[in-house]
Amino acid sequence: MNEIVLMSDPKIAAIRVSDCGEPLVDVRLEESLVVDSRKVDDSGAFAYLREGVLTRLLKAQQLLPDGIRLLFIEGYRPPALQRYYFESYAGELQAGNPGWSPTQVREAASRYVSPPEIAPHSAGAAVDLTLVSVDGRELDMGTRVNASPEESDGACYTNAGNVGSEARANRRVLGDALSTVGLVNYPTEWWHWSYGDRYWALAVEAGSAMYGPRELS
Repeated sequence: MNEIVLMSDPKIAAIRVSDCGEPLVDVRLEESLVVDSRKVDDSGAFAYLREGVLTRLLKAQQLLPDGIRLLFIEGYRPPALQRYYFESYAGELQAGNPGWSPTQVREAASRYVSPPEIAPHSAGAAVDLTLVSVDGRELDMGTRVNASPEESDGACYTNAGNVGSEARANRRVLGDALSTVGLVNYPTEWWHWSYGDRYWALAVEAGSAMYGPRELS
C-alpha cells in the first residue's frame, strides 16, 4: 500500500471480518509496559487490547534501542465513544467549511478519527503510543500525540517533511520495532498502529480481518 488510503475509503468497509474471538486484556497487568494516564476513563476501557496485539507490543519493546521504551496511551475505545469523537470532529470541519459535501467532510474527518463502523480502536486492534526514555521523558516525535492535521499543519502525518531530523529518526525507531512484529501504521497519524483489523488486512493483503468492533464486557 504505497499511497495513503484513508479509513473512509470503501475498500476498508468492504473487507470481511471473521472475528477470531480473542479476548480483550488489560495492558496494565504487564509491568514492563509504561501506561500513560491522559486517556484514563471510568471503566478503564482505554487500557484494553486484543491479546495478540499486546503480545506483539511487548515483542516490539524488546526490539527498541537501550534506554528507550514504549509509552502506551490508548487502546480500546467503545463504539459509542468512537462515534462521538467522529461526529464531533466532522461537525467542526463542516462548520469551518460550509461548502463541503457530506462525502468531503467524511473523508477529511477520517484523516484523524476513523468512521465508527470500521474503527480499529473499537475492535481492540489499535494502539496509540509514543517513545519515552528510561526516566519517563517523551522523545521528540515532531508533534504531540493526537495532534490534528489542522493543528500540526500536517506534521502529524508519519512521513511529513515539516518535522526535524530528531523527530524523523525517532519515528523510524518506533516504526521499525512495530512493523517488525506485524503492526501497520495509519499514515496520517504517526502514533496509531494496529494489527488484525480491516485496515491491517488491506495493508498486508489478508483475506479478512481477525478482529471486529465489540463491546467491552
